[in-house]
Amino acid sequence: MIKFLRQVKTISSVKEATDLLYNFTDSSRIVDAVALAEYYHKDQIRKSGEPYVVHPILVAALTAYVGGDEEMVIAALLHDVIEDTHCEIDELTRRFGPSVARLVEGLTKITEIRDEELIPSTSDEKLITSALSFRKMLIASIEDVRVLVIKLCDRLHNMLTLDALKPEKQRRISEETLVVYVPIAHRLGIATIKNALEDLSFSYLFPEEFNKINDFLQQNEQRLQLQLNNFISKVKTLMLKNGFIDGEFQIHKRIKHPYSIYMKMQRKGVSIEEVLDLMAIRILVKTPLECYKALGIIHQNFKPLISRFKDYIAVPKDNGYQTIHTTVFSDSSIFETQIRTFDMHKTAEYGVASHWKYKGHEGLSPKLTWLNELRSQSEEGENIEHMYQLAKDDLYTADISVYSPKGDVFTLPLGATVLDFAYAVHTEIGDHTKAAYVNKKRVPLLTALKNGDIVRIELANEPILRCSWIDQVKTAKAKNAMRINCNHKRKELDKLTAFNILLGSFNIPYETLKPYLENTDTCKNIHKAATDTQYLQEIIYQLKRMLLKNSKFIPMISTFKKYALRKQVFDNIVVYGTQHFSKVTFDYCCHPKRGDEIVGFKKGSEVIVHHKFCSTANALMEEHKPMVFVRWSTDKPEHYKLIVSIENKKGSLASFLLFLAKIGVDLLTINLSRSENSQADYFEMVVDIPPGKKEKLVNYSNKRYKIIEFMPLNDAYKK
Repeated sequence: MIKFLRQVKTISSVKEATDLLYNFTDSSRIVDAVALAEYYHKDQIRKSGEPYVVHPILVAALTAYVGGDEEMVIAALLHDVIEDTHCEIDELTRRFGPSVARLVEGLTKITEIRDEELIPSTSDEKLITSALSFRKMLIASIEDVRVLVIKLCDRLHNMLTLDALKPEKQRRISEETLVVYVPIAHRLGIATIKNALEDLSFSYLFPEEFNKINDFLQQNEQRLQLQLNNFISKVKTLMLKNGFIDGEFQIHKRIKHPYSIYMKMQRKGVSIEEVLDLMAIRILVKTPLECYKALGIIHQNFKPLISRFKDYIAVPKDNGYQTIHTTVFSDSSIFETQIRTFDMHKTAEYGVASHWKYKGHEGLSPKLTWLNELRSQSEEGENIEHMYQLAKDDLYTADISVYSPKGDVFTLPLGATVLDFAYAVHTEIGDHTKAAYVNKKRVPLLTALKNGDIVRIELANEPILRCSWIDQVKTAKAKNAMRINCNHKRKELDKLTAFNILLGSFNIPYETLKPYLENTDTCKNIHKAATDTQYLQEIIYQLKRMLLKNSKFIPMISTFKKYALRKQVFDNIVVYGTQHFSKVTFDYCCHPKRGDEIVGFKKGSEVIVHHKFCSTANALMEEHKPMVFVRWSTDKPEHYKLIVSIENKKGSLASFLLFLAKIGVDLLTINLSRSENSQADYFEMVVDIPPGKKEKLVNYSNKRYKIIEFMPLNDAYKK
């Protein structure tokens, strides 16, 4: 494709563009669509100075090159006429049919959601904008995946002509391409477009790194090509000796493309000279059985790196990719060797587009369920940056294949856990997972899986909430399902908590109070009272007025008492209540730590604190035990133990203590531990650190002293 893209990049006239397109197809409908595009774009000029119509014609040529059918090519030709001209969709329907019109509408929707002015790369808004575009693009194109293929070709031509734009727009478009369009090309299996978009984006975003890699490849091209040619000659001779017939197989060579090299260097922390699979050959044969025969020949004659062997024929990727990968030594050089059939090669190069280009070939079609999953995730109304991150994580990661005990294959991102696997099987399986076995050995649910693992899941009778694990799982499906469950449960618990706090405030039985709460408009949002003291106070006042209207409550409620919430601070915990409390204790059943969501139960003048999702606390809530509003304290200074290494010189300790005083840290205790063989003294200190000062202390560095241990002492369990 590189040669073809170079040709596309040089074309600037309508005649050259149409000649290129007609090399692929010149049906009467295509000719008619070209004429219509020329008519509607006749007065428009691109920023490069060429007639605008050259762009849609070349997008159509790219679409045809990667395998687009006639309707896709026509839609590519007309993809801008609705947005940029006075052409109406009814005209397209009348002349080319409803299918073409729907494709153009889908492409127009994608265009409409992109801002007219691109936000500079330096803007903090770039992530939100890209994420919003990403989500809406997927939703808009969900009905017909062909829209995505055309849009990828459109973006590819835009990237080829990016030189005409200002540098900040070049970076912004390249950034969007890398994080939005490249992952889609990857999941659609269109390697030709993915690789081209990656290298073009890379060249604009990291020009220095791109040039270094490009210069290395150019300077070493002759040597690399000579090594590849020698290796290919050996492999071909061996294959001919072992029963393959000349002309019935092909061997291609390639050098890893720049962006792929850069990513490998970043992941492995190596120089370009240390990238193992810089050189590669690809063996194409007729049948899957011949793939394994060729593999046997390679492994019998060249020493393989077994850790780099992957069989994607037996276990294909979700995007339809099938190839055997192996890496071998030959004459002190390392070569990646890929083995696939001719049909598999078409799928690998053109992905989902090969479905139209090579109808009837034996390659697998990519699975498109990920589109529906992303749509369902975005429909949940989650935070847009969160949705973007989920989508990006799932769309563009290295894959592993793991198995169920029955042999079903599940493709997961690298680093996926056992719990990710459970959710991949089914959301209900993930929700009810209580234990797991990997290769017949029981393991924790957050164990990272490896390629080829066999996973068995044990289920509980009821769903299990694991709200603190959301950031520990890898896949969007697992994160989303867990977050939905936890948000739903949190709202239920907040409603119960609010009810029970009101019970504790008025000391009235639940069954007596329930009708008054459920018959008010306030009840709709009563869950807010569990997290907002002002809202809670407002409800208390409203409830008092309602209750006093009924004479039976007058003996229970003091007309003189204001029922105002009073703030009481107990070391780690702040309590807001209508009565005085003497102390706060922590229940050891759930071990809430600072920052965890907590709830408090009344026990006389004592407050018992639990984790909000504690099963014991949940049972008490269901029994409508009186509760009180609690939260972690942030006002009081926090106690910390420091171990500080201080230079054994006059004035060093005084200098450090002066620094503590300047940032408002109070010294409570200090002990010296001197080492005879050291030029430094070690001091153990207990200090009070005001809110907001911890980072300044932790990050402070000075050649005369160094903090070597920093430990919070405000742990509730040490009281």
